[in-house]
Amino acid sequence: MMKNMKKWGFLAILSILILTACGGSDDTGGNQDGSSSGNDDVVTLNMFQFKVEIADELRAMLDEFESENPNIKVQLETVGGGADYSAALKAKFASGEHPDIFNNGGFTELGLWKEHLADLSDEPWVEHLLPIGAVPMTDEDGTLYGMPVNLEGYGFIYNKDLFEEAGITEEPKTFTDLLEAAQKLEENDITAFSAGYAEWWVIGQHLLNIPYAEQGDPTAFIDGLNEGTETFVGNEGFEQFQALIDLEIEYGNTNPLTTDYNTQVTQFANGQTAMLQQGNWVENMIYELNPDINMGIIPISLNDDGEAKLPIGVPNNWVLNKNSEKLEEAKLLLDWMVNSETGQRYLTEEFAFIPAFDHIDPVGLGALGEVILEYSSEDQTLPWTWFMWPDGANQDFASLIQEYVAERIDYPTLLERMDSTWQNLK
Repeated sequence: MMKNMKKWGFLAILSILILTACGGSDDTGGNQDGSSSGNDDVVTLNMFQFKVEIADELRAMLDEFESENPNIKVQLETVGGGADYSAALKAKFASGEHPDIFNNGGFTELGLWKEHLADLSDEPWVEHLLPIGAVPMTDEDGTLYGMPVNLEGYGFIYNKDLFEEAGITEEPKTFTDLLEAAQKLEENDITAFSAGYAEWWVIGQHLLNIPYAEQGDPTAFIDGLNEGTETFVGNEGFEQFQALIDLEIEYGNTNPLTTDYNTQVTQFANGQTAMLQQGNWVENMIYELNPDINMGIIPISLNDDGEAKLPIGVPNNWVLNKNSEKLEEAKLLLDWMVNSETGQRYLTEEFAFIPAFDHIDPVGLGALGEVILEYSSEDQTLPWTWFMWPDGANQDFASLIQEYVAERIDYPTLLERMDSTWQNLK
């Protein structure tokens, strides 16, 4: 009897020791795959980001961060391009995998995720943040929840050599200019546009932003949609938007509805098309495919009124999971990214980003970045409004545009269904 009691007592003590060694903590941030500190006190941060264009360069930067901070490792996962980052992030949280560092677009998206986000108002980099960089992630109380990834702009990227071949001597600034350029390109057997209508964000977000952004007061217009005092039907800008879609389809590549992001960019980089609706985030990708390409970027014009402007804004922001056990290490990484010499070098020279901070010189920008910086400096900009739309509206709008291009609905029906979509989602 005594022998058995000793045996069970020993087993109970052994079980306690095993449980103690295993941890058994709650999931308060990070994956459940060994991201806590080990025998060497190494902490693993889980970073989940959407910019596929810099995935390799970002990994290289993180390797240098790790070499400078040997007690911190960063596990990087990238979901973007043609994939739905927002849906993937929601799935992670639903499954209990809470990244320590992830992306948030701000405005409406800030409200959706605010309960998970750490307050970054007192971080060292905030004093250098440009005003435009603070707007998307600052709530009504003045609390800042995100650090901007960079500034970006988009429009129609164009091949200067193909324009010259077609006899186009000046950059198109108006819709009429754009139409005439497309006609000259066609006359010279050059496909004008690489239209990636398979991608919801290309058409339902970036392209569709143009008629919103060109309203007299975009914010007031969106408020009016929410209040029911404004509609897409009968709005001049959205009526003009039809001609822009028709232009790109008529003078564009074959099968636009099945042309994805990679195909779209590859067609342009290889000289198969003269124009590409994208932004400076594709610059590295294009140069990798064609280092000698001679390109510029022009506005996406709806009409012949007003000044030529580019949509420029903060594409996304770095945010931190406020419940992460590694919050201080995550804050250290964000600060290192914009305040260390190595981080600044990657931001400008490797990523070719336009910094959202006043203490980082925008060196190393490519042809597209230089033009976007020039438009920004001259305040010739349009806002990015989609972060103020109801959650999920951009994808629903993209589906409607695809139905119109496939000739399953006419344009008046498209606008009517956009109105009903907004009212259902707001």
